Amino acid sequence: MVIDDGNGTVGPPAAGTRVRETSARTSAPADARTRAYPGADIRAGGGADTRAGAGVRTGAGAVGAVDGGASAVGTAVLLAAAPAGRGRAMDAASVLPVLAAVPPGVLTGTATATVVELADPLDPQTVLTRLRAAAASPGPLVVFLAGQLHLDKRQSLPHLALARTTTATLRYTALPWHWLAGELGGRPPGATTVVADLAADPEVWQRLAAAPDLLHLGPGPHLYGRVTPAPRRGEPTTPDYLRAWAELWRAGARPPFPAMHAEAVVRAAAREASPEAFLLAPVPRPAPAPSPAPAPTPASAPLPAPAVPAFPPAPVVAQDPHPAILAAAMAGRHGEAAAMAAAWESEALRHHGPRSAEAVHWTEVRADLARLAGEPARSCELWLAAAEFRLALRHPADDPDVEAAVDRAHHQWEQIGDRARAGSIGPALVALRERVPGRRPGALAALRRRMT
Repeated sequence: MVIDDGNGTVGPPAAGTRVRETSARTSAPADARTRAYPGADIRAGGGADTRAGAGVRTGAGAVGAVDGGASAVGTAVLLAAAPAGRGRAMDAASVLPVLAAVPPGVLTGTATATVVELADPLDPQTVLTRLRAAAASPGPLVVFLAGQLHLDKRQSLPHLALARTTTATLRYTALPWHWLAGELGGRPPGATTVVADLAADPEVWQRLAAAPDLLHLGPGPHLYGRVTPAPRRGEPTTPDYLRAWAELWRAGARPPFPAMHAEAVVRAAAREASPEAFLLAPVPRPAPAPSPAPAPTPASAPLPAPAVPAFPPAPVVAQDPHPAILAAAMAGRHGEAAAMAAAWESEALRHHGPRSAEAVHWTEVRADLARLAGEPARSCELWLAAAEFRLALRHPADDPDVEAAVDRAHHQWEQIGDRARAGSIGPALVALRERVPGRRPGALAALRRRMT
């Protein structure tokens, strides 16, 4: 049994425990004491919530989530915080039910996991205590963070706003970002991952442009995230980036974190009218080129042969990663190849944005890697996304790169053995074929016949 009264004396919960803490939005007093039993779903901290719990949450781990091995006990912290009232720029807590529906072991990449959920907490010291207890656990730790960043103008330091935070009380009611760095920075390298979806006030947004390392957590933790400018008025923004992570996992996807980040950025941008964002991701290490490096092979194309090779010319980098990626794929190390490509895509997204030519290029590389791995449905979806991105970049419908992407999507769709999966992708392909008929007469008509 764990007695949790929010005074900072509680150690890490037992494996499989699910603990929730919320702000005092119910009638319970702020210093209410609650008891959390292993396997129970308890809300504590700023006041008890009377909703029923979900019980013990354990599950199979995701491949390649964090270092530590699938046999270790992981810890996931779900922290969603935003000021109450007019100061709320993000509906941060709206993502918690979606994240909570993901099996705990998937969140941490371990067979067993403890989940600690903090929904709109009131006191920064309480949040610090929970983070400290989670950081003391020996297994992998993943922190999912949704909220608002505000700048302490006196010290020029970013803070995460909590439920009671106002402009006047920021220094006393918000969580300083460097507290987070202090608690997580001392953990072993590779054992900690932070996934953040944040809205920044104008001062923080301006500082990020001048100091991209403003939110750096130190050399140990891996930080993936998206920071968007807070809306000046109107409806609060929503944590669509974090929601995309949860939706991908719930759909059965288990890619490495760099690939999850890249996919979530694209999905979140597609949901918003103004996808302006500052992206956070570990800088990938350049992969050494093999010796000798095999020559790239063109993608198969049934519709006619594509006008460009499978790995079209990329933006010039200090060390070309394409030979190493292709070598891994041709050797059957498809997971390794996909992870390398996703890391380079993440870097392109960070520096150039989700609607850039550089990002589109890496989407195309990932599409062809999926083809080589024998995943035609995934390859088709990525080629469709690449074509849509190029059209969004104002490429004409008869542009060779656009036509090649649609032709490849069409070919991969024809290779899908699962009729239900092919049927779910088919309408998007038909809609794109109507805009991009291609050079082969009758391709659209043939596609429609196969759809019936």
